[in-house]
Amino acid sequence: MQLRFTPEEEAFRSELREFFTTAVPEEIRNRCETGELIYPDDVVATTRILNEKGLAVPHWPVEWGGQDWTPVQHHIFREEMALNFVPDQLPFNAGMVGPVIAHFGSQEQKEEFLPKTANLDIWWCQGFSEPEAGSDLASLKTRAVRDGDEYVINGQKTWTTLGQFADWIFCLVRTDPDVKKQAGISFVVFPMDTPGVELRPIELIDGSYEVNEVFFNDVRVPVANLIGEENQGWTIAKFLLGNERSGIARVGWTKTKLAKAKRLAAETPRAGGGTMLDDPLFAARLAGLENELLALEVTQLRVVASSADGKPNPASSLLKLRGSQLQQEALELLTDLAGPASLPVAPVDPEAELEAALTPDWARHSVPEYLNYRKVTIYGGSSEVQRQIIDKAVLGL
Repeated sequence: MQLRFTPEEEAFRSELREFFTTAVPEEIRNRCETGELIYPDDVVATTRILNEKGLAVPHWPVEWGGQDWTPVQHHIFREEMALNFVPDQLPFNAGMVGPVIAHFGSQEQKEEFLPKTANLDIWWCQGFSEPEAGSDLASLKTRAVRDGDEYVINGQKTWTTLGQFADWIFCLVRTDPDVKKQAGISFVVFPMDTPGVELRPIELIDGSYEVNEVFFNDVRVPVANLIGEENQGWTIAKFLLGNERSGIARVGWTKTKLAKAKRLAAETPRAGGGTMLDDPLFAARLAGLENELLALEVTQLRVVASSADGKPNPASSLLKLRGSQLQQEALELLTDLAGPASLPVAPVDPEAELEAALTPDWARHSVPEYLNYRKVTIYGGSSEVQRQIIDKAVLGL
């Protein structure tokens, strides 16, 4: 393959960069860069700007707002969004339920949900994981019992990200308990304000509120809200998870973090004189990460080029595995650079209060972001799962 972009691809990149830096408000991009996005407002505003330009859901079918782009153009689109600090599209809408409805939904469901999903008129959340069904998702116990033209749903979901903002939930439920566990699952959607739905927040290790538990107590959902056929949910779930892993390496995002680390290291004094960028151990560590990221980017381009036929490539598990590790290593580098300033300390006297006020925002944010990103080697298929896929589907072991 050619490791250089064509003149047409470079022109495409320039066009995207011009749009992102002029159409998306600078204050939103600044908040994205510093990790201070206002939810849900900044995500909704950005999505609607992109959607007006036809860029909210470029990977969807063209008839529902997608773009007839090459895989390389899709790669460039994701990278330029990251490099210009454009907030990510809400993954539950753009990467999960939208493609599912476009592929498995009825014509009526497509017309009802897809335009609203692309424009974020509906904010979706995901009801998959359960307390005893995370990595072993097929063991889920949430039941949906048919009662005339409705399902009656009882059970619990957990780790429901951003569910506090959601209008609707897409949910895996067990509709047939008497067959092999993968065979008795269905995919249903319903509003979060349906009677019997209860949302409870989960406080994370960094003190933030991002995920939730969701309880269902005799929730009645029309059978018309079934996506695809009854007991087809496992097939749909595999399709959805394949879409979730698209672009999950986040090479562009990690590039911005390493560039930030290099800039800040050049401004941070080190013991003995000079800056942290002059420290041979720190410089070697930074250079090593940059080389690893370059190798990952080349691998990603190879996978993209070999996926031109639209078929999934099991080598994408390599991207997910190493990409998530590099995201964590980049944040660890920033946290180490911040040093003691990264630790939140409650002021106990005026001098300490002044010291806390003088601590740079980036340093104070480094540990919460580092802790939050421990999740990336778990979601979308844990690192252990990715290694199993690589063993069997890539190496043939």
